[in-house]
Amino acid sequence: MSRPVRIGVQLQPQHAPNYGLIRDAVRRSEDAGVDIVFNWDHFYPLYGDPEGAHFECWTMLAAVAEQTERVELGALVTGGGYRNPELLADMARTVDQISDGRLILGIGAGWFQKDYEQYGYEFGTAGSRLALLKENMARLTDRLAKLNPQPVRDIPILIGGGGEKKTLRLVAQYADIWHSFADLEVLKRKSGILAEHCAEVGTEVTSIEKSVDWPGADKAADFVAQGATLFTVGVGGPDYDLSTVEQAIAWRDSRS
Repeated sequence: MSRPVRIGVQLQPQHAPNYGLIRDAVRRSEDAGVDIVFNWDHFYPLYGDPEGAHFECWTMLAAVAEQTERVELGALVTGGGYRNPELLADMARTVDQISDGRLILGIGAGWFQKDYEQYGYEFGTAGSRLALLKENMARLTDRLAKLNPQPVRDIPILIGGGGEKKTLRLVAQYADIWHSFADLEVLKRKSGILAEHCAEVGTEVTSIEKSVDWPGADKAADFVAQGATLFTVGVGGPDYDLSTVEQAIAWRDSRS
């Protein structure tokens, strides 16, 4: 399956003392030509001042949906255990409706212990969080099919992570997009493992788009050669400097 190369920006909702800075970054990102505006689903900054300014993921996505006209949008990624999966399905359907069919539903098992402890969720173990994600994916997709009105489109599901036995199995079962945090050699190896899972569950592996963090213009073509077509640049507040995003867009456009 041939896909165009796409560029995303992850506007990390940290260290912005007022939402207007994020709103402006969304506007500048769409104007610059990104394909997707992502945020993330954490409750505290991941770097810098650990008690710094931070905004919530899904209320922000609703605002981004209303503000924008062209870009797709989503979380990279939603914490799989932070919300009742039926509620999350309804939230996703609603944001998809607000955006007229531009939502990507990104989800993962979760990993940032402070989020869990400070907001009253059980952190558990990596295994228990993956088991919960497996249970919640079945419930989420079931609820999506029952909602009235339905989403504008079949909402693409992005699953982030690289666990070879459990996460990649869930990617094979449920995902339209797989976001890997791996380097080039690991991506190549795990792509082979994903293909094995896909064969077992009856999914065509080429139907799953491969997504990675932006590696730089000097390395991006090597990732394309391994099947990656979605590259995302992470940008934090308060300045939301888009210079690297613009470099990625220029590289994308030079390929056409």
